[in-house]
Amino acid sequence: MRTLRSGILALAAVALLAFAGNAYAFHSGGVAECGGCHSMHSPAAGGTFLLVGTDQSSACLTCHQNAADTGPSSYHISTAPGSLGVGQAPLQRGPGGDFGWIKKDYSFTVRGTVTNEDGDTHGHNIIANDFDYFVDGTNASAPGGSGFPSAQLACNSCHDPHGQYRRLASGAVSKTGGSIYASGSYNGTTAAANEPTATEAVGVYRLLAGAGYTKDGVTFNGVPAAKVPSTYNRTEATTQTRTSYGNSSAPGHVSWGNWCGTCHPDMHSSGNYVHPVDEDLGSTVAQIYGQYVKTGDMTGAAGSSFTSLVPFVKNTGDYLALGALAVNNDTQLGGPGTSDQVACLSCHRAHASGWEYALRWNMEGEFMTYNSLYPGTDTTPTVLQFARGRLGAETQAAYYDRPVTKFASYQRVLCNKCHAKD
Repeated sequence: MRTLRSGILALAAVALLAFAGNAYAFHSGGVAECGGCHSMHSPAAGGTFLLVGTDQSSACLTCHQNAADTGPSSYHISTAPGSLGVGQAPLQRGPGGDFGWIKKDYSFTVRGTVTNEDGDTHGHNIIANDFDYFVDGTNASAPGGSGFPSAQLACNSCHDPHGQYRRLASGAVSKTGGSIYASGSYNGTTAAANEPTATEAVGVYRLLAGAGYTKDGVTFNGVPAAKVPSTYNRTEATTQTRTSYGNSSAPGHVSWGNWCGTCHPDMHSSGNYVHPVDEDLGSTVAQIYGQYVKTGDMTGAAGSSFTSLVPFVKNTGDYLALGALAVNNDTQLGGPGTSDQVACLSCHRAHASGWEYALRWNMEGEFMTYNSLYPGTDTTPTVLQFARGRLGAETQAAYYDRPVTKFASYQRVLCNKCHAKD
């Protein structure tokens, strides 16, 4: 006899499949049906809050991971362990990255010295015991000063699982002021889709924690602005997926740097020698970004210079304008203007990546490509300091399957997209 819990999950799965074209069908910008995450009579044994998982992140991964996946799949953010053997890269290609990279440890020898690259260093180590995600073995607390304990890191540390924050027609974000009728995260099929009306609100981007949201000693001051295409978890072998990050000054909003700084305040505090964020790029950097194609090639045009490996923040809070840029068909590849900004997500992925520190590219070597190949232990010549224990296919997967021809034969790191020192 089927249990109540299994029946609820089956119904939730059917609902999600029925709306496969709309990635926001389950949450719809706000709180989902209670039975999708909680079970009144058969919750997970040993868990809390009547959740269907033994902890908060496990409850999330009940839907956001699927062992049957063979490639990028809709709202999935994690690859199951059975698909993460030696030489196998995580499958998901969403803008935030696949948490599966956290499970990929690498060891390699360079000039006689053995180097270990722990998976812990690849991103945010969420605690999801049901899915083999455990406490960060590298950092006891959030790097950068807040003291947020690694042992408490969960999906709901950054996302409001009940989706109470909403964007109103006035542009403000609040926890009240009209019911949420749509996600608010996506570009929509028309300009008005996924936008608030005079009487109805939309959810904030990705159910992110907003002003007053407190978790384990840290309190958020607002939500940042963004839009993404509804089909966002996909290979970028042919065209790129553009997440359109914005900067709104409307009530209830904060910049992307300030939002990340909730847990990592010292990363950008006065007196630290760290990369600036939430600052205008200025004319020089904006011009370099537009001209830079790859190492040794500065013949690019600003109108076709965008790369999702080095995204930037549009200095606008106009969600309609942000939505127009959020596409996956390479029709919106315009580079930055002088008042557009650099953010944490210009260099890092929000969840995890194939490289240390959740970076979008490998910073632990001077070359991203070598001899017109992605470095790997299986390529010739084998350059172990650039392969870092990976197969060439794993390196390519970390760059979301881009053909190696997108880069120079000896491509140097993508700091040069803004600085052109290569």
